[in-house]
Amino acid sequence: MSATLSPHLLLAVPLAPLAGAIIAGFFGKLVGRRGSHIATILGVLIAFILSAITLKDVLDGARFNATVYEWMTLGSLKMEVGFLVDGLTAMMMCVVTFVSLMVHIYTIGYMEEDDGYQRFFSYISLFTFSMLMLVMSNNFLQLFFGWEAVGLVSYLLIGFWYTRPTAIFANMKAFLVNRVGDFGFILGIGLVVAFAGTLNYGEVFAKSEEIARLSFPGTEWMLITVICICLFIGAMGKSAQFPLHVWLPDSMEGPTPISALIHAATMVTAGIFMVARMSPLFELSDTALSFVLVIGAITALFMGFLGIIQNDIKRVVAYSTLSQLGYMTVALGASAYSVAVFHLMTHAFFKALLFLAAGSVIIGMHHDQDIRNMGGLRKYMKITWITSLLGSLALIGTPLFSGFYSKDSIIEAVHESHLWGSGFAYFAVVAGVFVTAFYSFRMYFLVFHGKERFRHKPFPGEHDHHDDHADHHSAHQDPHESRWVVTLPLVLLAIPSVVIGYLTIKRMLYGDFFKDSIFFNLEKHHAMEKLAEEFHTPWDMAVHGLTSLPFWLALSGVVVAYVFYMVKPEIPAAIKARTGFINRVLENKYYFDWFNENVLAAGARLLGNGLWKGGDMGVIDGVLINGTARGIGGVASIVRLVQTGYLYWYALVMILGVIGLMTWQLWPYLSATLGR
Repeated sequence: MSATLSPHLLLAVPLAPLAGAIIAGFFGKLVGRRGSHIATILGVLIAFILSAITLKDVLDGARFNATVYEWMTLGSLKMEVGFLVDGLTAMMMCVVTFVSLMVHIYTIGYMEEDDGYQRFFSYISLFTFSMLMLVMSNNFLQLFFGWEAVGLVSYLLIGFWYTRPTAIFANMKAFLVNRVGDFGFILGIGLVVAFAGTLNYGEVFAKSEEIARLSFPGTEWMLITVICICLFIGAMGKSAQFPLHVWLPDSMEGPTPISALIHAATMVTAGIFMVARMSPLFELSDTALSFVLVIGAITALFMGFLGIIQNDIKRVVAYSTLSQLGYMTVALGASAYSVAVFHLMTHAFFKALLFLAAGSVIIGMHHDQDIRNMGGLRKYMKITWITSLLGSLALIGTPLFSGFYSKDSIIEAVHESHLWGSGFAYFAVVAGVFVTAFYSFRMYFLVFHGKERFRHKPFPGEHDHHDDHADHHSAHQDPHESRWVVTLPLVLLAIPSVVIGYLTIKRMLYGDFFKDSIFFNLEKHHAMEKLAEEFHTPWDMAVHGLTSLPFWLALSGVVVAYVFYMVKPEIPAAIKARTGFINRVLENKYYFDWFNENVLAAGARLLGNGLWKGGDMGVIDGVLINGTARGIGGVASIVRLVQTGYLYWYALVMILGVIGLMTWQLWPYLSATLGR
């Protein structure tokens, strides 16, 4: 058993994908398409193998927490590149690299006809590097670097098809919304530096009790609460929590592989990972935990409702991601950080599977994304069908599937929580079980079962317009199974989607896997202690799950979806006709986009115009710059009247000046004489 890990091995993990990104990005034309995907896949494969080796060493007790490069020192403040590798980091490294590897392989088939082939591979490999730097960091500076890097690369990926106005709008929307969250995030980091005097995680955590006794200057607010809420605002942006969730559904404008990469194991999970890593701080503020709990509950339930009315296959999965991120956030707020991270891991596999399966369906349907134009695809796309079914069963929390163990643990943790807002959160996560099952199997039934609607396409206007990714098959051809480079990742992701929860729950939640990664204050928060008392074996948990309320709610959701869309399709049409107002609210996504564009953006424009016209043009240009110039010009126009160039004029002025000077000097004497 090794006591520590090799810094050279750890450094190779993020640098291998970076090397692949550089080769594909700068030398893509030289090495060609084949060379680009070989370089990037090889880089991510190396990162995955090294991550797996690291995980094995961590399980044997090895740890690493040290600086690998010191960038700058300002007084006592050190700015460094360093790695902290423990159970939490090692798990994230394996999840990120494995899902990224599957996405890289899948991309060979999905993007084969795209002109930006090499550029796309460069972006997704750079994305992997950025996420690895984020999860491996041991200080806030490197965390912020990775945080901003994944945001930047996601901007490039969402707007990959930059000739499409919708893609440009979507990537700008994602960029701006994340800047709002990042503003809070950097404020939180600034407060940490100001009061702890360091950027290093370990040193900050060592001073956390001292910080918890302080108040925010000028207020009665607890400083630790302000810090945690500011940090969580950053997580709200990255992990798309209400009300900063609006960017994520629109990010579906990017190619499907990046939907899987961004929404499964990388960018959107960064906020969940960060809060779990900051558990020593969050445990000191019940107010911050309640805030996290309520925000997560709102996201889990109300974003699930929006999934019910979506017809674009990728958007259904996107709203599912929003809802599941809400579940993770609820677990964080219930002080069940390890449960949140456990769901992060299981969700990464089955959500990547569902996104890639959706992409396979899109390929088979010649790039039509409207689920109302599908039906009966089970006969034509057997591998995509069975893997989609497995992913959907994992998503709804079917006993023995991976999603069951993590989702059921979240529900139980919230039930055991006594924090303010836990009652509403429990209702939200329980009701969300039915909602998730309904919209998931609505999509599944409409795509793979029922009538073959793709022959006449009742909704021909709603499909994916690939400017540079056109399919050369006739739309009248039957759907077809995708190439092996597309289906192989589906099979490889389906395996952990089924078994990973059963195999890991005991060690991750009730063992010592996170013992030095995540901190629990069991004196104040009893959720994990209660869960440990009730847990026996994964099998017993699955058997008991068959009699629990969440299972019957999930089963009800599946049955209702089957009746509504396979047996009596007139029922949802009748419901829609009778619930016009509710349907309009859902179709307009609770009017958040309208509010942002017509109120917030309009207000920002008014403020901007006021600062521009009043401040810039009026004060700066009008007074300070142009006003000064006009004043000098006016003085000069008067002065030049006395600059005639005639000698007699200058002589007269000199004589008058002498007379004036003499008068001024003699005036006191003359006044005294005349006064007598």
